[in-house]
Amino acid sequence: QVQLVESGGGLVQAGGSLRLSCVASGRTFSRYGMGWFRQSPGQEREFVTAISWDTGVTTYTPSVRGRFTISRDNVKNTLYLQMNNLKPEDTAVYYCTATRRPYSTNYADYNYWGQGTQVTVSS
Repeated sequence: QVQLVESGGGLVQAGGSLRLSCVASGRTFSRYGMGWFRQSPGQEREFVTAISWDTGVTTYTPSVRGRFTISRDNVKNTLYLQMNNLKPEDTAVYYCTATRRPYSTNYADYNYWGQGTQVTVSS
């Protein structure tokens, strides 16, 4: 069992930056692939980025590539999302998630979810 708690969301102007954190409970964090998804009102939850258990593989949805960076610290049991050059269309609730697979970009593969943190980007 893994419990995930996100933090770091907030209100920022377009062009600004935020850093999201996700702290995981348990001693097996390093065995999970991790990801970030987001959901806007009236929209389905969408994939943003994922990182493999050993940090060797990362991938990004095209709309955030070059602006967002996912990373993890397996000693601190923490997942990060650095978001730069934010745009109004990035406004959403961001969810941290863990999969028992080494890595996945597929929503259905993720087993544990945080409660979400709101990111709002004003124009």
